[in-house]
Amino acid sequence: MEDLILVVDDEESVRQTLKDILTDHGYRVETARDGREGLEKITMLDPAAVIMDIRMPEIDGIKALELVRVKGQDTPIILITAYGSTQSTIEAMKMGAFDYLLKPLQINDLLETVKKAVEIKKLMRKAPADPGKVTDEPSEIMIGLSPAMQKVYKIIGRVANSNATVLIRGESGTGKELVARAIHFNSVRRDKPFVKINCASIPDSLLESELFGYEKGAFTGAVTSKPGKFELAQHGTIFLDEIGEMSLNLQAKLLRVIQEREFERLGGTETIKVDVRIIAATNKDLEKCIAEGTFREDLFYRLNVVDIYLPPLRERREDIPLLVEHMIKQYSSEYKKQISGFTEQAMKLLLEYEWPGNVRELKNVCERAVLMSNGPLLTVEDLPHSIRKSSRRLHWLKGLSGDSFKEMVAEVEREIILQALEEHNWNRSAAAQALKMNRSSLYLKMKELGIID
Repeated sequence: MEDLILVVDDEESVRQTLKDILTDHGYRVETARDGREGLEKITMLDPAAVIMDIRMPEIDGIKALELVRVKGQDTPIILITAYGSTQSTIEAMKMGAFDYLLKPLQINDLLETVKKAVEIKKLMRKAPADPGKVTDEPSEIMIGLSPAMQKVYKIIGRVANSNATVLIRGESGTGKELVARAIHFNSVRRDKPFVKINCASIPDSLLESELFGYEKGAFTGAVTSKPGKFELAQHGTIFLDEIGEMSLNLQAKLLRVIQEREFERLGGTETIKVDVRIIAATNKDLEKCIAEGTFREDLFYRLNVVDIYLPPLRERREDIPLLVEHMIKQYSSEYKKQISGFTEQAMKLLLEYEWPGNVRELKNVCERAVLMSNGPLLTVEDLPHSIRKSSRRLHWLKGLSGDSFKEMVAEVEREIILQALEEHNWNRSAAAQALKMNRSSLYLKMKELGIID
């Protein structure tokens, strides 16, 4: 018997298109015009999977999903929307959506997702349900609708309400702390402390006392007892940033906390029990560190229960305009300026730049541009020299037409000499002096490159 798929969308053209595609691939298809009708048909028909739009009148897709899960129904629901956002993705996955796809839909992705959903239904695997309301996000939020970021949001949504330890990996400046905060503030621990500590910014001799606290007299200067970060994070979340910088000695102690959920303060004998969720982050290749003997393999596997890879900005350039819009709005308000964004030419440079410092670097660029500009549009001149210089080099390299390295070098030499000659009104002596070469060498090079006969 053909598997039944229910398509719920308020646009008739979308319903018909999806029906045609799914029918052509061997599925039976029923449709519903809105969330209310969709809920009725889910109950009556018990479909193998549901494809449901988020933005619909009366009952939207998120609310319909919530009502399905409250009733205890395990139907796999694939949400679709043209207006993806960080929170809607996380919220959807938290509530047990099977998947979340952005319009315009890619047919192969859609069919693959439907196939997996049908298989899950057949295996009677119930998706995790959480009808609880998602609390407000912290003031800084993740921005991005790229496929890479959608994948991150989905993982956050799936793991937020568990106690699983999470390892976040990515280059410096990609926003690993924001991911950690998103997990915490979308979890049942959201009303409890979120405590962070950067393992790279504290000397190893002090890091142990910062993590586990100390008793009075434990060392010179310890005139009172002090709780550590693990105690301060009780019933909440502790975020261990740059975990790859931790010494092997402390790694062993951290392993015990993860395994036993207990520790002693420095200089103390009392065993302290803790209930904390651990989220760690690193920009290092921990597998390489293990091979080099600087990171414990057993600790790695304890931390790496859930692995989240945060892509560098150069791998999600399509998110740059969204990030820029958010940052410009934020800094314009902070500095009391009326700035609406970058000119088209300036935005082109931002999109072409490699961003070695990732989102953190983009944030600094936007803040500097807003601060220094009189607006209303930020121009190329408002960008740092490094970005303008990088752009010139990129355009130059793209413009080279030589077929071999030798030909390309000759082309570059020719352009440099022509520029020097033009700047000095074709005075060879002045051009040679500017190029720090003698006049006869310049003459020979000009003949070699065909500048003169």
